[in-house]
Amino acid sequence: MTPFKDIELLRINYLRGPNIWTYRPALEVWLDLGALEGHPSHQLAGFNDRLTTWLPALIEHHCGVGERGGFLQRLQEGTWCGHVLEHIVIELLNLAGMPTGFGQTRSTSQHGVYRMVFRAREEQVARSALAEGHALLMAAVNDLPFDVGAAVARVRTVVDDRYLGPSTACIVTAAADRSIPHIRLNDGNLVQLGYGAAQRRIWTAETEFTSAIAEGIASDKDLTKSLLKACGVPVPQGQVVDSPEAAWEAAQDIGLPVVVKPSDGNHGRGVTLDLRERADIEAAWHVAEPEGSDVMVERFIPGDEHRLAGRRGVELRQQLQRQGQVVGQRRVVVEDGVAVAVVEVGRPAGIELAAADELAQLVQAEDVQFGVRPLG
Repeated sequence: MTPFKDIELLRINYLRGPNIWTYRPALEVWLDLGALEGHPSHQLAGFNDRLTTWLPALIEHHCGVGERGGFLQRLQEGTWCGHVLEHIVIELLNLAGMPTGFGQTRSTSQHGVYRMVFRAREEQVARSALAEGHALLMAAVNDLPFDVGAAVARVRTVVDDRYLGPSTACIVTAAADRSIPHIRLNDGNLVQLGYGAAQRRIWTAETEFTSAIAEGIASDKDLTKSLLKACGVPVPQGQVVDSPEAAWEAAQDIGLPVVVKPSDGNHGRGVTLDLRERADIEAAWHVAEPEGSDVMVERFIPGDEHRLAGRRGVELRQQLQRQGQVVGQRRVVVEDGVAVAVVEVGRPAGIELAAADELAQLVQAEDVQFGVRPLG
Protein backbone atom coordinates (compact mmCIF):
# COMPACT_ATOMS: atom_id res chain seq x y z
CA MET A 1 0.00 0.00 0.00
CA THR A 2 1.33 3.43 -0.91
CA PRO A 3 1.64 5.46 2.31
CA PHE A 4 -0.71 8.41 2.70
CA LYS A 5 0.87 11.82 3.14
CA ASP A 6 0.47 13.42 6.54
CA ILE A 7 -2.71 15.34 7.20
CA GLU A 8 -1.73 19.01 6.94
CA LEU A 9 -2.48 21.22 9.92
CA LEU A 10 -3.23 24.54 8.23
CA ARG A 11 -3.95 26.74 11.21
CA ILE A 12 -4.01 26.31 15.01
CA ASN A 13 -5.84 28.86 17.16
CA TYR A 14 -6.06 28.82 20.95
CA LEU A 15 -9.40 30.32 21.97
CA ARG A 16 -8.89 31.62 25.50
CA GLY A 17 -12.43 32.74 26.31
CA PRO A 18 -16.03 32.21 25.18
CA ASN A 19 -16.09 31.42 21.46
CA ILE A 20 -18.35 30.08 18.71
CA TRP A 21 -17.86 26.50 19.96
CA THR A 22 -18.09 26.79 23.74
CA TYR A 23 -17.76 29.33 26.52
CA ARG A 24 -14.66 27.48 27.78
CA PRO A 25 -11.08 27.64 26.38
CA ALA A 26 -10.54 25.43 23.32
CA LEU A 27 -7.98 24.66 20.62
CA GLU A 28 -9.29 25.06 17.07
CA VAL A 29 -7.43 23.35 14.22
CA TRP A 30 -7.96 23.78 10.47
CA LEU A 31 -6.73 20.65 8.73
CA ASP A 32 -6.50 19.34 5.18
CA LEU A 33 -7.02 15.57 4.81
CA GLY A 34 -5.54 15.48 1.32
CA ALA A 35 -5.96 12.03 -0.25
CA LEU A 36 -7.56 10.72 2.96
CA GLU A 37 -10.70 12.70 2.12
CA GLY A 38 -11.56 9.83 -0.21
CA HIS A 39 -10.84 7.12 2.40
CA PRO A 40 -13.14 7.05 5.45
CA SER A 41 -12.18 4.80 8.35
CA HIS A 42 -13.96 1.63 7.19
CA GLN A 43 -12.07 1.72 3.86
CA LEU A 44 -8.59 1.75 5.45
CA ALA A 45 -7.44 -1.86 5.83
CA GLY A 46 -6.79 -2.74 9.48
CA PHE A 47 -7.09 0.87 10.60
CA ASN A 48 -9.95 0.41 13.08
CA ASP A 49 -8.32 -2.63 14.69
CA ARG A 50 -4.97 -0.88 15.12
CA LEU A 51 -6.60 2.20 16.60
CA THR A 52 -8.78 0.34 19.12
CA THR A 53 -5.84 -1.88 20.13
CA TRP A 54 -3.70 1.15 20.89
CA LEU A 55 -6.51 3.12 22.57
CA PRO A 56 -8.99 0.59 24.02
CA ALA A 57 -10.73 3.27 26.12
CA LEU A 58 -12.19 4.75 22.91
CA ILE A 59 -15.13 2.46 23.65
CA GLU A 60 -16.11 4.96 26.37
CA HIS A 61 -16.53 7.78 23.82
CA HIS A 62 -20.25 8.29 23.16
CA CYS A 63 -19.78 10.61 20.18
CA GLY A 64 -22.98 11.78 18.47
CA VAL A 65 -24.59 8.37 18.99
CA GLY A 66 -25.07 9.23 22.66
CA GLU A 67 -24.14 5.89 24.22
CA ARG A 68 -21.09 3.84 25.21
CA GLY A 69 -19.37 2.53 22.10
CA GLY A 70 -20.87 5.27 19.95
CA PHE A 71 -17.57 6.37 18.46
CA LEU A 72 -16.59 2.77 17.62
CA GLN A 73 -19.91 2.47 15.80
CA ARG A 74 -19.03 5.52 13.76
CA LEU A 75 -15.64 3.97 12.95
CA GLN A 76 -17.25 0.80 11.65
CA GLU A 77 -19.80 2.73 9.60
CA GLY A 78 -17.08 5.01 8.22
CA THR A 79 -16.01 8.42 9.48
CA TRP A 80 -13.31 10.80 8.27
CA CYS A 81 -9.87 11.20 9.76
CA GLY A 82 -10.49 14.73 11.04
CA HIS A 83 -13.20 13.34 13.31
CA VAL A 84 -10.93 10.44 14.32
CA LEU A 85 -8.12 12.86 15.23
CA GLU A 86 -10.51 14.72 17.53
CA HIS A 87 -11.21 11.56 19.54
CA ILE A 88 -7.56 10.49 19.59
CA VAL A 89 -6.50 13.83 21.08
CA ILE A 90 -9.27 13.71 23.68
CA GLU A 91 -8.24 10.19 24.72
CA LEU A 92 -4.55 11.14 24.98
CA LEU A 93 -5.52 14.02 27.26
CA ASN A 94 -7.60 11.66 29.38
CA LEU A 95 -4.70 9.22 29.67
CA ALA A 96 -2.28 12.04 30.53
CA GLY A 97 -4.38 13.14 33.51
CA MET A 98 -6.17 16.16 32.03
CA PRO A 99 -9.59 14.64 31.25
CA THR A 100 -11.79 16.39 28.72
CA GLY A 101 -14.89 15.40 26.82
CA PHE A 102 -15.80 18.23 24.47
CA GLY A 103 -14.82 18.09 20.81
CA GLN A 104 -16.35 18.78 17.41
CA THR A 105 -15.27 18.45 13.79
CA ARG A 106 -17.02 20.25 10.94
CA SER A 107 -16.41 20.35 7.19
CA THR A 108 -15.80 23.65 5.39
CA SER A 109 -16.58 24.94 1.92
CA GLN A 110 -13.15 23.71 0.77
CA HIS A 111 -12.91 20.08 -0.33
CA GLY A 112 -11.08 17.97 2.28
CA VAL A 113 -10.62 20.88 4.72
CA TYR A 114 -12.15 20.59 8.21
CA ARG A 115 -12.32 22.62 11.40
CA MET A 116 -11.64 20.48 14.46
CA VAL A 117 -11.91 21.77 18.01
CA PHE A 118 -11.49 20.29 21.49
CA ARG A 119 -11.59 21.70 24.99
CA ALA A 120 -8.14 22.85 26.10
CA ARG A 121 -7.58 24.05 29.65
CA GLU A 122 -3.95 24.89 28.89
CA GLU A 123 -2.56 25.82 25.48
CA GLN A 124 0.80 24.03 25.54
CA VAL A 125 -0.77 20.83 26.84
CA ALA A 126 -3.33 20.96 24.04
CA ARG A 127 -0.68 21.56 21.38
CA SER A 128 1.39 18.65 22.72
CA ALA A 129 -1.64 16.30 22.65
CA LEU A 130 -2.48 17.45 19.13
CA ALA A 131 1.05 16.71 17.88
CA GLU A 132 1.10 13.25 19.49
CA GLY A 133 -2.42 12.48 18.26
CA HIS A 134 -1.51 13.52 14.73
CA ALA A 135 1.52 11.18 14.76
CA LEU A 136 -0.57 8.31 16.19
CA LEU A 137 -3.28 8.77 13.58
CA MET A 138 -0.85 8.68 10.65
CA ALA A 139 0.87 5.60 12.09
CA ALA A 140 -2.49 3.83 12.31
CA VAL A 141 -3.39 4.89 8.76
CA ASN A 142 -0.09 3.70 7.26
CA ASP A 143 0.29 0.57 9.45
CA LEU A 144 3.44 1.80 11.19
CA PRO A 145 4.58 1.03 14.76
CA PHE A 146 3.72 3.57 17.44
CA ASP A 147 4.57 3.73 21.16
CA VAL A 148 1.39 4.98 22.82
CA GLY A 149 2.89 4.83 26.31
CA ALA A 150 5.77 7.10 25.32
CA ALA A 151 3.35 9.55 23.66
CA VAL A 152 1.19 9.71 26.79
CA ALA A 153 4.31 10.22 28.92
CA ARG A 154 5.37 13.18 26.78
CA VAL A 155 1.94 14.80 27.13
CA ARG A 156 1.92 14.08 30.86
CA THR A 157 5.29 15.82 31.20
CA VAL A 158 3.79 18.97 29.71
CA VAL A 159 0.76 18.60 32.00
CA ASP A 160 3.06 18.41 35.03
CA ASP A 161 4.99 21.46 33.86
CA ARG A 162 2.07 23.64 32.79
CA TYR A 163 -1.25 22.55 34.22
CA LEU A 164 -2.85 23.53 37.49
CA GLY A 165 -2.32 21.20 40.44
CA PRO A 166 -5.13 18.80 41.39
CA SER A 167 -6.54 20.92 44.22
CA THR A 168 -6.54 24.15 42.19
CA ALA A 169 -7.93 22.39 39.12
CA CYS A 170 -10.79 20.95 41.19
CA ILE A 171 -11.76 24.42 42.43
CA VAL A 172 -11.46 25.97 38.96
CA THR A 173 -13.58 23.18 37.44
CA ALA A 174 -16.28 23.72 40.07
CA ALA A 175 -16.21 27.45 39.31
CA ALA A 176 -16.54 26.82 35.57
CA ASP A 177 -19.50 24.50 36.20
CA ARG A 178 -21.22 27.47 37.82
CA SER A 179 -20.24 29.93 35.06
CA ILE A 180 -17.85 31.76 37.40
CA PRO A 181 -15.06 33.23 35.24
CA HIS A 182 -11.45 32.57 36.22
CA ILE A 183 -8.10 34.06 35.22
CA ARG A 184 -4.76 32.34 35.75
CA LEU A 185 -2.48 35.07 37.10
CA ASN A 186 0.89 33.32 36.79
CA ASP A 187 2.49 30.09 35.54
CA GLY A 188 1.74 28.47 38.90
CA ASN A 189 -1.51 28.06 40.82
CA LEU A 190 -2.48 31.67 41.49
CA VAL A 191 -6.00 32.08 40.10
CA GLN A 192 -8.59 34.86 40.26
CA LEU A 193 -12.24 33.82 40.46
CA GLY A 194 -14.80 36.42 39.38
CA TYR A 195 -14.30 40.13 38.74
CA GLY A 196 -14.46 43.45 40.55
CA ALA A 197 -15.57 43.68 44.18
CA ALA A 198 -16.78 40.05 44.14
CA GLN A 199 -13.45 38.57 43.03
CA ARG A 200 -11.55 36.02 45.10
CA ARG A 201 -8.01 34.78 44.66
CA ILE A 202 -6.84 31.24 45.36
CA TRP A 203 -3.38 29.73 45.43
CA THR A 204 -3.51 25.94 45.32
CA ALA A 205 -6.24 25.28 47.93
CA GLU A 206 -5.65 28.52 49.83
CA THR A 207 -7.57 31.79 49.71
CA GLU A 208 -6.84 35.26 51.01
CA PHE A 209 -8.42 34.08 54.28
CA THR A 210 -6.00 31.18 54.81
CA SER A 211 -3.79 31.45 57.90
CA ALA A 212 -0.19 32.30 57.00
CA ILE A 213 1.05 30.22 59.95
CA ALA A 214 -0.97 27.17 58.84
CA GLU A 215 0.35 27.57 55.29
CA GLY A 216 3.93 27.76 56.53
CA ILE A 217 3.54 24.60 58.60
CA ALA A 218 1.81 22.64 55.83
CA SER A 219 4.52 23.51 53.29
CA ASP A 220 7.21 21.93 55.49
CA LYS A 221 6.67 18.15 55.37
CA ASP A 222 9.13 17.39 58.16
CA LEU A 223 7.56 19.94 60.55
CA THR A 224 4.06 18.77 59.63
CA LYS A 225 4.99 15.17 60.43
CA SER A 226 6.48 16.08 63.79
CA LEU A 227 3.35 18.01 64.83
CA LEU A 228 1.03 15.22 63.67
CA LYS A 229 3.13 12.62 65.49
CA ALA A 230 2.93 14.68 68.68
CA CYS A 231 -0.88 14.43 68.42
CA GLY A 232 -0.76 10.65 68.06
CA VAL A 233 -1.41 10.57 64.30
CA PRO A 234 0.53 7.74 62.56
CA VAL A 235 3.20 9.07 60.19
CA PRO A 236 5.83 7.25 58.10
CA GLN A 237 9.31 7.04 59.62
CA GLY A 238 11.78 9.31 57.85
CA GLN A 239 14.54 11.88 58.10
CA VAL A 240 16.15 14.77 56.25
CA VAL A 241 19.42 13.95 54.45
CA ASP A 242 22.08 16.17 52.89
CA SER A 243 23.77 13.86 50.36
CA PRO A 244 23.18 10.73 48.24
CA GLU A 245 25.35 8.70 50.62
CA ALA A 246 23.33 9.92 53.60
CA ALA A 247 20.14 8.98 51.76
CA TRP A 248 21.34 5.37 51.44
CA GLU A 249 22.36 5.24 55.11
CA ALA A 250 18.95 6.58 56.13
CA ALA A 251 17.20 4.05 53.92
CA GLN A 252 19.09 1.21 55.64
CA ASP A 253 18.15 2.56 59.08
CA ILE A 254 14.47 3.03 58.13
CA GLY A 255 14.13 -0.20 56.17
CA LEU A 256 13.50 -0.76 52.47
CA PRO A 257 11.59 0.14 50.37
CA VAL A 258 11.68 3.92 50.78
CA VAL A 259 10.51 7.16 49.20
CA VAL A 260 12.89 10.02 48.36
CA LYS A 261 11.31 13.48 47.99
CA PRO A 262 11.87 17.20 48.59
CA SER A 263 10.80 18.45 52.02
CA ASP A 264 8.74 21.34 50.65
CA GLY A 265 7.87 20.45 47.05
CA ASN A 266 4.46 20.14 45.43
CA HIS A 267 2.66 18.50 42.48
CA GLY A 268 4.72 15.36 43.11
CA ARG A 269 7.80 16.98 41.58
CA GLY A 270 11.03 15.29 42.61
CA VAL A 271 9.25 12.36 44.32
CA THR A 272 10.50 8.82 43.61
CA LEU A 273 8.60 5.86 45.09
CA ASP A 274 9.30 2.26 46.07
CA LEU A 275 13.12 2.42 46.02
CA ARG A 276 15.04 -0.72 46.99
CA GLU A 277 18.56 -0.40 45.53
CA ARG A 278 21.43 1.90 46.54
CA ALA A 279 21.98 3.21 43.01
CA ASP A 280 18.29 4.08 42.65
CA ILE A 281 18.16 5.85 46.03
CA GLU A 282 21.26 7.93 45.33
CA ALA A 283 19.94 8.84 41.86
CA ALA A 284 16.58 9.83 43.41
CA TRP A 285 18.38 12.24 45.78
CA HIS A 286 19.69 14.14 42.74
CA VAL A 287 16.14 14.27 41.32
CA ALA A 288 14.66 15.64 44.56
CA GLU A 289 17.42 18.08 45.53
CA PRO A 290 16.61 20.83 42.96
CA GLU A 291 12.88 20.76 43.83
CA GLY A 292 13.08 21.85 47.47
CA SER A 293 15.22 23.24 50.27
CA ASP A 294 15.93 19.79 51.77
CA VAL A 295 15.62 16.13 50.75
CA MET A 296 13.72 13.55 52.84
CA VAL A 297 13.89 9.77 52.95
CA GLU A 298 10.75 8.03 54.22
CA ARG A 299 9.44 4.51 54.55
CA PHE A 300 7.36 3.58 51.48
CA ILE A 301 3.80 2.60 52.39
CA PRO A 302 1.90 1.07 49.43
CA GLY A 303 -1.68 2.07 48.80
CA ASP A 304 -3.95 4.36 46.82
CA GLU A 305 -4.44 8.04 47.53
CA HIS A 306 -7.95 9.48 47.72
CA ARG A 307 -8.38 13.25 47.48
CA LEU A 308 -11.67 14.77 48.60
CA ALA A 309 -12.92 18.33 48.12
CA GLY A 310 -16.43 19.50 48.84
CA ARG A 311 -18.89 22.27 49.61
CA ARG A 312 -21.15 21.86 52.60
CA GLY A 313 -24.44 20.19 51.75
CA VAL A 314 -23.96 20.55 47.98
CA GLU A 315 -21.38 18.28 46.39
CA LEU A 316 -18.17 16.37 46.86
CA ARG A 317 -15.46 15.52 44.33
CA GLN A 318 -13.35 12.43 44.91
CA GLN A 319 -10.11 11.72 43.05
CA LEU A 320 -8.20 8.43 43.17
CA GLN A 321 -4.46 8.52 42.52
CA ARG A 322 -2.10 5.59 42.09
CA GLN A 323 1.67 6.08 42.00
CA GLY A 324 1.06 9.82 41.65
CA GLN A 325 -1.25 9.52 38.62
CA VAL A 326 -4.99 10.19 38.56
CA VAL A 327 -6.74 6.89 37.72
CA GLY A 328 -10.33 7.64 38.70
CA GLN A 329 -12.63 10.53 39.55
CA ARG A 330 -16.10 10.87 40.98
CA ARG A 331 -18.52 13.74 41.57
CA VAL A 332 -21.27 13.26 44.16
CA VAL A 333 -24.19 15.72 44.15
CA VAL A 334 -25.89 15.97 47.55
CA GLU A 335 -29.42 16.97 48.53
CA ASP A 336 -30.54 16.79 52.17
CA GLY A 337 -27.64 14.53 53.09
CA VAL A 338 -28.41 11.99 50.35
CA ALA A 339 -26.38 11.34 47.20
CA VAL A 340 -28.75 12.09 44.32
CA ALA A 341 -26.24 11.87 41.45
CA VAL A 342 -22.90 10.12 41.07
CA VAL A 343 -20.65 10.59 38.03
CA GLU A 344 -17.53 8.42 37.69
CA VAL A 345 -14.66 8.79 35.20
CA GLY A 346 -12.52 5.65 35.06
CA ARG A 347 -11.70 3.31 37.91
CA PRO A 348 -9.26 0.38 37.94
CA ALA A 349 -10.65 -3.09 38.49
CA GLY A 350 -10.53 -4.18 42.12
CA ILE A 351 -10.52 -0.64 43.52
CA GLU A 352 -13.53 0.37 45.61
CA LEU A 353 -14.32 4.00 46.32
CA ALA A 354 -16.18 5.02 49.45
CA ALA A 355 -19.95 4.56 49.31
CA ALA A 356 -21.68 7.59 47.81
CA ASP A 357 -24.12 7.91 50.74
CA GLU A 358 -21.23 7.94 53.22
CA LEU A 359 -19.59 10.73 51.25
CA ALA A 360 -22.93 12.57 51.16
CA GLN A 361 -23.13 12.50 54.96
CA LEU A 362 -19.55 13.74 55.19
CA VAL A 363 -20.06 16.70 52.87
CA GLN A 364 -23.37 17.52 54.59
CA ALA A 365 -21.49 17.94 57.84
CA GLU A 366 -18.67 20.25 56.84
CA ASP A 367 -16.60 21.79 54.07
CA VAL A 368 -13.90 19.30 53.14
CA GLN A 369 -10.43 19.67 51.64
CA PHE A 370 -8.03 16.92 52.59
CA GLY A 371 -6.24 13.83 51.36
CA VAL A 372 -6.65 10.26 52.64
CA ARG A 373 -3.91 7.71 52.01
CA PRO A 374 -4.87 4.21 53.27
CA LEU A 375 -2.09 2.27 54.95
CA GLY A 376 -1.19 -1.33 54.11
